[in-house]
Amino acid sequence: MPVRIIFICYENICRSPMAEALFFDLLVRHDLQHFFSVGSAGTVSYQEGSPPDDRAIAALKPFGIDISSARARCAWDLDLHEHDWIFTMDHENFEEVSTFFSSQKKPEIHGVMEFVDGRAGEELSDPYYGTFQDFEAVAKELSTACAEILQRMFEHYPYLAQH
Repeated sequence: MPVRIIFICYENICRSPMAEALFFDLLVRHDLQHFFSVGSAGTVSYQEGSPPDDRAIAALKPFGIDISSARARCAWDLDLHEHDWIFTMDHENFEEVSTFFSSQKKPEIHGVMEFVDGRAGEELSDPYYGTFQDFEAVAKELSTACAEILQRMFEHYPYLAQH
């Protein structure tokens, strides 16, 4: 069974689809994509069915990644219990996702920057009301975060490092 990871932000049109695509691209480059199921969602459904923000699409082009076919979806329409790892973009997302789970078994829930040296507990700010340069900065931060998340996966699932 694949390791199931989901990235969550507010509307699923900026940060989380960028994180999903960057992490999946990293998996492909390491030939690990068949060991994972990767997705993204938002904590609200305002943009459900919408494509990512044009600036998010453009910010990933230098990485050779096209997210234009992605569509926003709401986390509450999914069974979050099916995921092994949930990565949130900010404290508000973290709190909302955490309260979704009662005392039942819950997945690992972390802020997306949790495994980046010196960045644990930091939020990844929403670039929606910012400039294209803000989107570029978020893409770079997410690229770093995704590399560190993959390193954590190697530690948590030693069989991955042997692949």
